[in-house]
Amino acid sequence: MNDNMTTYTGQKFDPFEPNREALRIEDIAHALSMMTRANGHFPEFFSVGQHCIQCAQEAIARNYVPEMVLACLLHDASEAYLADVSRPVKRHMTMYMQIEDQLQSLIYEVFLGYIPRGEEAELVQNIDDACLYYEFLHFMKEKVFDREPVMMSEPSYALMPMPKVERDFLKIYNKYREMAANGDKTAV
Repeated sequence: MNDNMTTYTGQKFDPFEPNREALRIEDIAHALSMMTRANGHFPEFFSVGQHCIQCAQEAIARNYVPEMVLACLLHDASEAYLADVSRPVKRHMTMYMQIEDQLQSLIYEVFLGYIPRGEEAELVQNIDDACLYYEFLHFMKEKVFDREPVMMSEPSYALMPMPKVERDFLKIYNKYREMAANGDKTAV
């Protein structure tokens, strides 16, 4: 048996030796819309796709350039092929983190055109952490960080149907990819 998985769009994909030609934004949007955050421990379903959309909306609220909106939208895209492993577990899985980093870098190259590094990577992490904080505060009444992070958008934690999450993910991706390609430097 080989290491290929069959994706939603029918691609044969090996996460250990990822082929950029087999990556599809539709596969990412679909899988993330169906994948639960917090390994299913929230009292209600909340998808990784919704989390990614909220990260992108926070980048928009902060008036970040289209490339940063895309980076925030795509920051968990490798999970569409690997799964969402919670932070306390993931930090002990060095091989998983290497595979995830390799795949996430390829996804950024294919769908963003480059890999966010330095300050850009910090901005994405900051938004990811802020969204994580407020998700846990909302669903679990738990403060996962000592300091309350800044949040400029108004996240919604209402249950969203998976097809809507998938459509919204693709809509944001297509809009901001076009803006980035046209050199538009405003996120509005």
